[in-house]
Amino acid sequence: MTALLLRGARLPEGQVRDVLIEDGGVSSVAPAGQLPSSWREMDLAGYLLLPAPAEPHAHLDKALTWDLAGAPPCDLPGAVAAWHGYAERVTEQDVLVRARRALGELVANGATAVRTHADVLPGPDPLRGLRALLRLREEVCERVVLQIAVLHVDASDEILDEALDLGADLLGGCPHLSDDPQAAVARALTIAERHGVGVDLHADEHLDPDPKDLLLLARCVRERGFVHGATASHCVGLGGLDTVEAARIAKEAAAAGIGVVALPLTNLYLQGRGTPSRTPRGLTAVRALLDAGVPLAGGGDNIRDPFNPVGRADPLETAGLLVAAGHLTLPEAVHAVTTGSRRVLGLPAAGPYEGAVADLLAVRSDSLSGALGASYPDRIVFKGGRAVSRTTVVREVL
Repeated sequence: MTALLLRGARLPEGQVRDVLIEDGGVSSVAPAGQLPSSWREMDLAGYLLLPAPAEPHAHLDKALTWDLAGAPPCDLPGAVAAWHGYAERVTEQDVLVRARRALGELVANGATAVRTHADVLPGPDPLRGLRALLRLREEVCERVVLQIAVLHVDASDEILDEALDLGADLLGGCPHLSDDPQAAVARALTIAERHGVGVDLHADEHLDPDPKDLLLLARCVRERGFVHGATASHCVGLGGLDTVEAARIAKEAAAAGIGVVALPLTNLYLQGRGTPSRTPRGLTAVRALLDAGVPLAGGGDNIRDPFNPVGRADPLETAGLLVAAGHLTLPEAVHAVTTGSRRVLGLPAAGPYEGAVADLLAVRSDSLSGALGASYPDRIVFKGGRAVSRTTVVREVL
């Protein structure tokens, strides 16, 4: 791979620097103008250079089905019912076409790594969605890392074993939808251990102030010495607790090494509809998790499907919601969708820093506030030091 010198980029901390990329990594960062003109160059004056986002929680098999599934605005059970109705007629090719389009939007908006869940679908061929995503993973491997978690509620061991043998990266699940959440968590870890893969569970996706899933996962991981990586996504129930209890549970999660994925866009849409006055916010306790040292990621979840009609496939939108709804600072929110997400996905650190992987997002802005607040700013996305997408916005005053 040839070297590339990025000239005059502004780093998140505010300095203007030249960034030299060699062999897929950042080899040198220096004040503007100090590196010699010995390499191919790209002028990034006027751009803010960030670590590339990683989307830690997507549902590419469901993406872009809002208009197809005929879902009314609804809560989580209603969204599940609408999706199940549509899933009866989903084909492998249907999933591939929609997932390819949605993944293209994620990459164009900056994501160089994506973890998607793949439903075990109804009908005689329950893994047709997974096969489509496995085909897509191979197709896009030079532009984006695609991790696939098998999502199920009560699928048989045989189906889950087959899914993992086909090449799924992780085992997912929804313990809070099970009659016995404790048994569901234990079973997930047993199957994952058998295949040597991690777990990513939809945990406590409700407003009940009794977040059993996260506690059960933390304790089960510690008791069993599970070493393949555990993620808890959603954890909305944690946000309904008082600060002392939330901090206690967050510390247990931190001690178990569990990563937590906050998903503000979909959970703010789905949760709280039954409480029209003083509506509770569908968001996990992000401050308590950060204070406890839990690896925190921010994800977009659904992309215009029955669970959320307005997902933009934009990690910067997720960061903005973590600021507005989660009251994180700008650097904390950007960290959650970039470095924090990469950590939860088990990926090496990326960014405009010496020794880091050269997965980068250049946004036409002079500050984090501008990057998160501007309407669709120009972007250039780099994967391993190679530009894989450029978005240019044209605005005319007439």
